[in-house]
Amino acid sequence: MPAQRPASAAQEGSADAVLIRRTMAEIGPIADKVTSYFYALLFVRHPELRALFPAAMDIQRERLLKALLTAAEYLDNTSVLVDYLQNLGRGHRKYGTRAEHYPAVGECLIGALSRYATAVWSPAAEAAWVRAYTTISQVMIDAAAADELRSPAWWHAEVVTHDLRTPDVAVLTVRPDQPYLFLAGQYTSVETPWWPRVWRHYSFASAPRSDGLLTFHVKAVPAGWVSNALVHRARPGDVIRLGPPTGSMTVDHTTDSGLLCLGGGTGIAPIKALVEDVAERGARRPVEVFYGARTDHDLYDIDTMLRLQQSHPWLSVRAVIDQQAHIQLPDAVRDYGPWNEYDAYLSGPPGMIRSGVDTLRDIGVPPSRIRHDSVEELLVVGS
Repeated sequence: MPAQRPASAAQEGSADAVLIRRTMAEIGPIADKVTSYFYALLFVRHPELRALFPAAMDIQRERLLKALLTAAEYLDNTSVLVDYLQNLGRGHRKYGTRAEHYPAVGECLIGALSRYATAVWSPAAEAAWVRAYTTISQVMIDAAAADELRSPAWWHAEVVTHDLRTPDVAVLTVRPDQPYLFLAGQYTSVETPWWPRVWRHYSFASAPRSDGLLTFHVKAVPAGWVSNALVHRARPGDVIRLGPPTGSMTVDHTTDSGLLCLGGGTGIAPIKALVEDVAERGARRPVEVFYGARTDHDLYDIDTMLRLQQSHPWLSVRAVIDQQAHIQLPDAVRDYGPWNEYDAYLSGPPGMIRSGVDTLRDIGVPPSRIRHDSVEELLVVGS
């Protein structure tokens, strides 16, 4: 998620962008109050929309604020904003969102902002928000309409196997009810029957398979409704729902550059998928995997990775255990290399990804060659 801009940065850009960023800067300290008021307004004025949302609204409020901050940050960067909004519009199909819902949301958003951004609110600010929201909602509506012609809003998938690797990590294999096309390195959203309308993101743990099965690595986290249900309640025969695949942490097969992969905890799942993807192409490009964990016990998939290493001479797998090495995963990468000619991939906890990006830049990996899970989803992946 983009960091909130300093006051000086809020003055940059087009006239509408300046007014919108000033609004966001003012509501920043009371963002929770603003988003709570927005949803209260929405459900009172349009009670028929309540059924589209989960029973508990905490994560939903975070997502609204995140979307507003992202839009404000990139309002003048059309390509980035449109790409973000198109993904959002396609993803909203699984909630049952329709084109006619957007005006109600816009009306209540303006109502909440005008109530709390009193120091900067004006007819000009309101007009800027109306213009921005009209554009934003149209991009999302168009993306959803185009996606509807190509794929369903969601897929049902039956749990085929459930392998509890540690007390809080499970590997699940599922069978979608219809073809599901994705790329190694991508992720999807998952809803369980125990928590309707609560979706969380998980990466695919293998490259696409000929049998159509999908695999996910799930770690149960405190207060994680979906993760705890998948780890502790799901059994073969249960049916979950999947949203569309998304994410750009994929292999560029037009080059033979080496891959430098950092996977922390269950973040090893998409790294394993990337290795399989390279193997299936028959390329002998070097792939260097650093698999990080707090303890030996947390290296739940190390045997799989070592078997892959035995099968492919171009693959190197190194385990980095915090409690033994007394060093964090990103810093361990400094002892090897150089990496400036490699494409870097990071997957794991948000803190690891942030420190990993900083470390890789510091040791000379160009930012354009660093890829990781979608920044927009880092707050909610794996809950």
